[in-house]
Amino acid sequence: MTDSKKQDDLLAEGLRMMDEVYGPGVGEQTKAVSDMPFPSETVRHLFGEIWNRPHLSIRDRRLLVIGATAMLGRADLMEVQVKGAILNGELDDKQLEEAALHLAFYTGWGNTTQTWRGIQAAKQSVAEERKKNGE
Repeated sequence: MTDSKKQDDLLAEGLRMMDEVYGPGVGEQTKAVSDMPFPSETVRHLFGEIWNRPHLSIRDRRLLVIGATAMLGRADLMEVQVKGAILNGELDDKQLEEAALHLAFYTGWGNTTQTWRGIQAAKQSVAEERKKNGE
């Protein structure tokens, strides 16, 4: 396999995995910027290879990312992860609440405020999308 073919295959696999992780259509949206160095390497390496590795499920990997994101205190990034978890049926409201409480003792109460904001924003976003789609 040529290096170019391998890169194309990794890009396609990464875009497919982005849909699996974050919901249908995300890969297509990302494809528009996939010729730029930063997005293309993220898609190829992180989603084409890392998220596709064996031994951890998408839910397991998501919980790791949620923990790291909580430590950063980034409500915006938390929203993206939680929205994906809700859409994929990986975490329900009670599990999200429990995760936020558990993380509070490891990430600090200030970061937990941001975690909670991200969770609430994701829940609202999903509810609005479902209402719009008649679900």
